[in-house]
Amino acid sequence: MYGGGRVGLMGAVADAALGAGGDVVGVIPRALDARELSHTGCTELLVVETMHERKALMAERADAFLTLPGGAGTLEEVAEQWTWAQLSIHAKRSGFLDVDGFWEPLREMRDRMVERGFVRPPQGDIVAFDDDLDRLLATLASPPAWTDKWGGPREVPPPA
Repeated sequence: MYGGGRVGLMGAVADAALGAGGDVVGVIPRALDARELSHTGCTELLVVETMHERKALMAERADAFLTLPGGAGTLEEVAEQWTWAQLSIHAKRSGFLDVDGFWEPLREMRDRMVERGFVRPPQGDIVAFDDDLDRLLATLASPPAWTDKWGGPREVPPPA
């Protein structure tokens, strides 16, 4: 599951997954679909009205969030998922595939947020960084072990 575009790194990843016989689900806002940026070869392409709907649908259907190197939109989307896990909106991990040290500055920032008391240590562990895909996938598959943002038990409400 990804943002549904046919361009850039994620378009290439979608093509590779499809070429290897995998299923690819794209979720794209109507405004981007209208610009003909949708990957029409997706196994399933869901067109939603807004970016907010896109992120909510992806959060609902995903088991975890794997982040490849990317730009501001990539960072914004994964930061929101981290926040939602902190707030017990869901109990899903996020991971950064740290290709050639790309995410190292963000890992350092996460560690600084924990060191300075802006993020509790257990919530820092919601996000993982690794340069080895297999190891990162194993981490993402591990059960969540963090408390909620305020240090209490993590209680995720049932889906609506």
